[in-house]
Amino acid sequence: MDALQEMRERLGRIDRDILKLVAQRQKLALEIGKRKMDRGAPTRDYKQEKEVVDRAKQIALEMGLQEQTAEKLSLLLIEASLTAQEQERVSLSGEGLGQRALVVGGAGKMGRWMCRFLASQGYSVEVADPAGSPDGFPHVEEWSSSPLDHEIIVLAAPMKVSSEILSKMAEDPPRGLIFDIGSLKSPLRESLRKLAAAGARVTSIHPMFGPDTELLSRRHVIFVDVGVPRATREARRLFESTMAVQVDTDLESHDRLIAYVLGLSHALNIAFATALAESQEALPTLAKLSSTTFESQLEVASRVSEDNPHMYFEIQSLNDYGTESLAALLYAVERIRSAVLAKDERQFVSLMTKGRRYLEGAAAQRKEE
Repeated sequence: MDALQEMRERLGRIDRDILKLVAQRQKLALEIGKRKMDRGAPTRDYKQEKEVVDRAKQIALEMGLQEQTAEKLSLLLIEASLTAQEQERVSLSGEGLGQRALVVGGAGKMGRWMCRFLASQGYSVEVADPAGSPDGFPHVEEWSSSPLDHEIIVLAAPMKVSSEILSKMAEDPPRGLIFDIGSLKSPLRESLRKLAAAGARVTSIHPMFGPDTELLSRRHVIFVDVGVPRATREARRLFESTMAVQVDTDLESHDRLIAYVLGLSHALNIAFATALAESQEALPTLAKLSSTTFESQLEVASRVSEDNPHMYFEIQSLNDYGTESLAALLYAVERIRSAVLAKDERQFVSLMTKGRRYLEGAAAQRKEE
C-alpha cells in the first residue's frame, strides 16, 4: 500500500507538471492571438490546426501512445487556446466602451449569456427581470420603469412576453438598437414590424447555441432583418470580433427552416425518451446491452430532456410551420413501420438509401463551404 501511495503521489506531480505546461501554452497562445489581431489576421487557422494535430499524432507514435489519445488532447488544447484568443479579441474590441445595455429577461439562461457577452465588450449592462439579476449586474424589476435610454436593448424574455414588450415599446420607441434573441419569430412577427414602422432601430437575431457556449467558432448566429437594415448591420457588428458564422434570413424563412433544425430534432429526442420511459424496460438493464448508436442517442436525448420543457413547447406550438416537420416525422416512422410489418426489405433499404444520399450530399456541401 505504501508503494501504491507513492506511485499515486508521483502521478499527481506529473499531472501538476502537465497543467503547468498547459498554462504556459495558453499564455503563448494569447500572445499569438494578439499578433494575429495586430496584423488583421483571422483568429482561426485550419491549416495550422491540422499541422498541430498531425505533429501530436507523430509524437504519439514515437512514444508508443495511441494516435487517438494525442488527437483528442490536441483538439482540446486548440479549443482552449481559441476560446482564450476569441475572448481576448472581443474584450479588446471595446465595442461598448462608455455605452449602456439593458437585457430584458436577463435572469434566464440565454439572457445571462447576453449579459456576459455585452459586458465583455465594455458595455455597462443592466438587467430587467422580476426574477432578479445574475452576477451582480444592476437590476430593474420592471423594464417599463426604466427610461430606456440605453444604446442597446435586448429582449431575452419568453416569446409571448417579448412580443407584448415590443408592441408596448412601439408606442414610444427607444432611441437605441433593439433586438430579440427568440428561437422563433412567428410570435414576434407583428410586434417587430409594428416597432419598425414606428421608426425604431429594431432587428431580430437567433443565437444557434446554448448558454454554456464559450467558443463561438463554427457556431451560427442568424440575423433576421425586419425592415431596418441599419439595425441589422449594428447587431452584426457585435459579433464581428468573434469567430461565429453569421447567417442572414427573412422572417418567414426563419421559422420554416427552424421547424426542422430545432422542432424536428427536439421532437425526435423527446419521442425517443418517451418510448423508453413507457417501455417498462429498466435503463440500467438496457445500458448493459448498449450499442454505440444507442449510447449516442441516449446522450443527445438526455441533454434535450434536461432543458426547459416550457421553452420546448413554445418552439413546437408557436411556430406557424411547426406541424409540417412533425407530420414529416410521423409519416417517416409509419413508412418504416409498414415496411417492417410487410417484411418489405426493398422498401426498408430504399428508405435508408434515400436518407444516406441526402446526408452525404449535405456533408459534401458543408465541406465546400
